Amino acid sequence: MSDPATRADDWLDAVSWDDNGLVAAIAQERGTGKVLMMAWMNREALRLTRESGHAVYWSRSRQRLWHKGESSGHQQVVRDIRLDCDGDVVLLEVEQRGGIACHTGRHSCFYRALDESAAWRAVEPVLKDPDAIYSKG
Repeated sequence: MSDPATRADDWLDAVSWDDNGLVAAIAQERGTGKVLMMAWMNREALRLTRESGHAVYWSRSRQRLWHKGESSGHQQVVRDIRLDCDGDVVLLEVEQRGGIACHTGRHSCFYRALDESAAWRAVEPVLKDPDAIYSKG
């Protein structure tokens, strides 16, 4: 007979984790369908996201769990979690608190578009100065 705790995590075994134990996670805005950001999740981040109803990611630069909005206050309330056909991308349907998902103070991290001259151009405005969002005082 298998351990009930193990069976409770079977859904995590369906994910195709990369060699570093991570999976790409896309945050999509509920209602608009706009892609807000892409980040990484490990097993614990995905488990905590499901349990808490708030997006939790794995920070590769800091090598630790990162609760979206822990510094900025711009949390992502998760309304749906999906897994793609290959099992290697997670899609989170979220309500973006405060309207800002990007650390640059924009609504979306995908704020640059390739223009006719093959240059990246900002096409979305800064909604709030990042210094004001992340000030320590």
